[in-house]
Amino acid sequence: MTLTLRHRMLAASVSLAALLGAPVLAQEAVFVVSQDQVGVPTYNVVMTGNTNTGATMIYDTLVVQAADQSFHPGLAESWEEAADGMSWTFKLKSGVKFHNDEPLTAATIVTWIGFFTASDNSYMTASIEKIEAVDDLTVKMTMKHPDPNLLYNLSSSFMGVVEPKAFVEMGADYGVIGAVGTGPFKLESFTIGSETVLVRNDDYTWGSSLAENKGPAKIAKVTLREIAEESTAFLELKTGGVDMLMSVPTDFLGELAKEPTITTLTLPGQEVVYMPINVTKAPFDDIKVREAAAFAINQQEILDSVYSGVGSVANQFLISSLPESQVDPKYLVSFDPARSAKLLDEAGWAMGADGVRAKDGVPLKVSLWTQSDSVFRRLTEVVQAELKAVGIDSEITNFDSSTIRDQYKTGEQQLAVRSYYWNNADIVDWFFGGDRLGYPNISMFNDPKAEELRAKAMSGSANQTERQANFKIYHEYILSQFVMAPIYQPVANFGYNTARLKMPATIAGTTIDGQTILSMEVTE
Repeated sequence: MTLTLRHRMLAASVSLAALLGAPVLAQEAVFVVSQDQVGVPTYNVVMTGNTNTGATMIYDTLVVQAADQSFHPGLAESWEEAADGMSWTFKLKSGVKFHNDEPLTAATIVTWIGFFTASDNSYMTASIEKIEAVDDLTVKMTMKHPDPNLLYNLSSSFMGVVEPKAFVEMGADYGVIGAVGTGPFKLESFTIGSETVLVRNDDYTWGSSLAENKGPAKIAKVTLREIAEESTAFLELKTGGVDMLMSVPTDFLGELAKEPTITTLTLPGQEVVYMPINVTKAPFDDIKVREAAAFAINQQEILDSVYSGVGSVANQFLISSLPESQVDPKYLVSFDPARSAKLLDEAGWAMGADGVRAKDGVPLKVSLWTQSDSVFRRLTEVVQAELKAVGIDSEITNFDSSTIRDQYKTGEQQLAVRSYYWNNADIVDWFFGGDRLGYPNISMFNDPKAEELRAKAMSGSANQTERQANFKIYHEYILSQFVMAPIYQPVANFGYNTARLKMPATIAGTTIDGQTILSMEVTE
């Protein structure tokens, strides 16, 4: 049955119910998750390195972050930091229940924090020396060292609060067969690589201060579909098959503008598209060749031709709104083909008659990995042509979005085109930390000086000012090693059917997540 037909049948059943005096059946909405969320393997946010919008609907966090980067009460109604930064005390909201009716208590938080010790996300809580329940609704965290980033971590979707008993009982299946939080929606079903079905938590009344509606949600059922091909998702929105796209490619904006019932909402971007360079694979074990490849990328051409001028060029690894992105201009990476040619000459790669460089009789041919959706394919073809212009011959290999992370873990990539979505400087640690080779450290970068700067940035700062300064130095060093080439910084475009959905007047959070969806309405 098509979604459009389901909508019509549902509307008919609502009308009949009204005539008969029966309870009105609640309506449902269907969203398509963004491309970087396709293939998420689990809703076990403690363990996973990648999550999606559904996690923000299933789980609440202790703290929530607003669009202006400020922090506000979530499950914690208040908190206090010690003057020396060596402890934090959080007061929890009362009356909060998990989806399995277990109460939220300080003891819950103590157990939940303990789960992170043996997880890939242990860095989120690594600065906590000890956590204890002061009383039923008060928890105290004693720190190993001051952590100016603690509130950000506690607001992250990776720190959605899970219910400990369910987490332990389900074991390795937690997040796939079930996931239990306190959020505005409950997980009904999850088919990896296909869809997630979420139903309203009717007991929910503790929405954060960023939500217009404190609960329960106005939508009774939400289906999150995963559609790897962006053109297919776009067609589904145009024809009424889905109600909202969580990411609209820029080249579709003009077409959507012609649709009378489709509106595009644009929010500040938190994403960077870049080309990781594997420093362990020849010829990129030579820093001159890496530098040459980085300066071969024409960011402005890509912005204009692939993204229709929407967004901005990227000249470094972090989103431009972060203070740690304001590096010394000498570290910025911008298109400079003459510099690329000079570096390749110096590295012994001579230009051949066929336009491909060679050294000792070996042509400069490399692999270039990318995701199989249309925008990434088109972008990668432009990157391929730009590399060829300086004498680097690259062969494109396309991988499905749901499998490419596993491919990265083999460490066989040379170049790739990909993106990340994050609004904190610790993403530099995540993608270039020496203990995460393969994925997320696709560049396979493990450098003693980088590790020293990384440790200082992550745990050697007494306050936010020091942290920003330390991360800026760490970021500059990463840029100096040419382990990646920055390409593009998008804005976040959401497309939705105004005949079906009504958005809240204000989106106070950093993106459209569970606290925004809590306040959305189905209008027909």
